[in-house]
Amino acid sequence: MHFSGILFDLDGTLVHTIPDLADATNAMRQDMGLPFLPEGLIASFVGKGIEQLVIRAISHNGPAASVEQVMRGLARFKDHYRAISGRRSTVFPGVIAGLEAFRNQGCRMAVVTNKGTEFTPPLLQQMGLTDYFDAIVCGDTCERKKPDPLPLFHACDLLGVTPSQTLFIGDSINDALAAKAAGMRALALPYGYNEGQPVQTLPVDAIVSSLIEAAQWAANPEQAASQDPQYA
Repeated sequence: MHFSGILFDLDGTLVHTIPDLADATNAMRQDMGLPFLPEGLIASFVGKGIEQLVIRAISHNGPAASVEQVMRGLARFKDHYRAISGRRSTVFPGVIAGLEAFRNQGCRMAVVTNKGTEFTPPLLQQMGLTDYFDAIVCGDTCERKKPDPLPLFHACDLLGVTPSQTLFIGDSINDALAAKAAGMRALALPYGYNEGQPVQTLPVDAIVSSLIEAAQWAANPEQAASQDPQYA
């Protein structure tokens, strides 16, 4: 099997964004008279988009957030994140080498993220990743976000590939469920966020340690499955 298209999640897969997301979240909470939360806890709120991050952050250890609170919190979060996004974020080890390996295999590549368009292209540019991708699908590009498969189908259309020719690489249940619903093979990276749950529980074809290993797997997935029981 040769994959023509490779789709990547962003937060927790390509870029370690939790430091900036946590800073913006705690700045928002401070604006709303709420105490700071640990960075590790905020990491467990990440995965379903900024709206859900804000709702979870406001409601933690308290009553469910009202619509007015969510709207206010969302506005404050975006103001803070707009100012600091990329300040403390870093590209994960092995990402550049892995993207180069996929490029050398002749794959077309796209980012499919639940992060909004306002923040995604600037972050990719800051991290020096923009030129690797032929398309970018953000959380507000389509009517529905991951785990719905619609953004993955849209990315395939932009790349000119079919889902059966495509591999999705992510770090969370949202990525795994979206790939499964789209009929794609999927890999998971263990260093991401996955809403605080073990990555070993994800319904994926394999768990790989880095994008370098992901490219090696993609070059011969059947051989990888036969050699290592975790790929079965």
